[in-house]
Formats: sequence, structure tokens, C-alpha cells
Amino acid sequence: MKQSSLTVLQCQVVEEDVQMSLAELCRACGTERELVVQLVEHGVVEPQGAGPQAWVFAGTSLQRTRVALRLLRDLELNLPGAALAVDLLDEITRLQRALQAATAHER
Repeated sequence: MKQSSLTVLQCQVVEEDVQMSLAELCRACGTERELVVQLVEHGVVEPQGAGPQAWVFAGTSLQRTRVALRLLRDLELNLPGAALAVDLLDEITRLQRALQAATAHER
């Protein structure tokens, strides 16, 4: 008898103008406060506010934090390596969009 498996994907659409606290970001990413603080120190995410108690993160911080955490966990990168990789992935995305826009304009 053939067994089948079920894969459940979880997805959450977050607008760029959504704002969340440090605690909310940690909860959404399933990670500890200290790790997010370290991601801030390495420039992965850039909150607004005077310190961790007052930090407010934009919606884009959620995806960047999740990507960095995955790089740390799955590829065993260190924090500076994960920060660089996240920046490079964002740059690739930006360049792909620019190329698509230029290609669409030529048509």
C-alpha cells in the first residue's frame, strides 16, 4: 500500500508599513530576544527607537530575520556571514527587478 504525506506550508503576508516590537518580532520568528539583538548589532535589521525596549521594526524586518535565522541554523553561518548573505540576497532581488523592468520597457 502506498503511503502519502501531507506538507503544510505556513505563510504570512506582512506589509512593509506594519510595525512590531522586539517581543512581537521574536514571537513571529520563534527566536530569543538576545539573538534578535545580535542581528540588530550586525545590521541584519535596523529598528527605530532608542534601545531594545523602544525598538520598532518594519514589516520587512520579519523576512530578513527569518532568512538570517535559517542561514544560521541550516548553513551554520556565523552572524557576520548571515548578515552578508541576507544583504546579498536582497541585492540579487533588487537587480532582478531592475532587469525585469528594463526588459519590460524594451518591449
